[in-house]
Amino acid sequence: MKKKLVAAMCAATMVFAMGTMALAEEEVKATGEEKIALITMDSIDQHWISLNEGAQKAAEEFGVTVDFMSPNTKDDAQQIECVNNAVAGGYDAILVAANGPDAISSALQEAADGGVKIVYVDSPANVEASATFSTDNKAAGQTAGEEMLKVLDEAGVTSGKIGIINVNAATDSCVNREEGFRAAFEGTDFELMETQYGEGDAAKSQSIAENYITQGVVGIFGCNEGSTTGAGNAIKASGNDTIVGVGFDKSDAILNLIEDGYLHATMAQNPDVMGYEGVKAAIRAINGEDLGGEVTDTGVSVLTKEEK
Repeated sequence: MKKKLVAAMCAATMVFAMGTMALAEEEVKATGEEKIALITMDSIDQHWISLNEGAQKAAEEFGVTVDFMSPNTKDDAQQIECVNNAVAGGYDAILVAANGPDAISSALQEAADGGVKIVYVDSPANVEASATFSTDNKAAGQTAGEEMLKVLDEAGVTSGKIGIINVNAATDSCVNREEGFRAAFEGTDFELMETQYGEGDAAKSQSIAENYITQGVVGIFGCNEGSTTGAGNAIKASGNDTIVGVGFDKSDAILNLIEDGYLHATMAQNPDVMGYEGVKAAIRAINGEDLGGEVTDTGVSVLTKEEK
């Protein structure tokens, strides 16, 4: 049978549509002089590349400058340096996805004190911002857990060990995903093992997943792109496709692992929407509008495989 990937839209996507309606109706007026720095956790993951594509689309549409100034790896010190460079470069606003919200907050506060507008995309820090565009990560994490439980139940598996691979213990978005995932298993007979951290690196995450597999897990959850890719590659290498792999983000590698049956599903965010709407908000904030710190859920889709 031919198999295809299908997107099952979650209720969160409906929340996004309603949450951004007010912003979409507001006319965005740019002078063309606005300079916006986009600083994500790294410049490698397809998630961040897609976010930048959305930001650049808005930049072209509204005639403003958006420079992608992200580090090449998930590193707090490098991200802080990017923020400082944006301030020194005279940027009017910073769109930022905080790797470590505590670590970067001091640099962002200094930027804000100097008049730079802050807009969060994907993952906030601890400094007041004009607006935030992100996934409801706790709800999406719970959806991931429920998806795994459904598949295990269909296979007649009602207990067993579940491995969890996260980026680190600080990144707000991923911490919330894990919290939601764990909540889905409350009251079940499954054992959620101690979280292991792979720093978002696919190779490190694969090693962690391989260790989980030697301990007899029935499922593995990856909290971001690298974690999910690593989990899928480990399941593939083990030859045991009964292990249920569920993760986050949409990349070619992840989609191929789903297509080949080594991952069951991924929670696909809308980073392009985060980037596009983030730039619009930054333009409005630069030009004196008070956005009230509104937080907008940009939605999530469950990507899985379906028999046809």
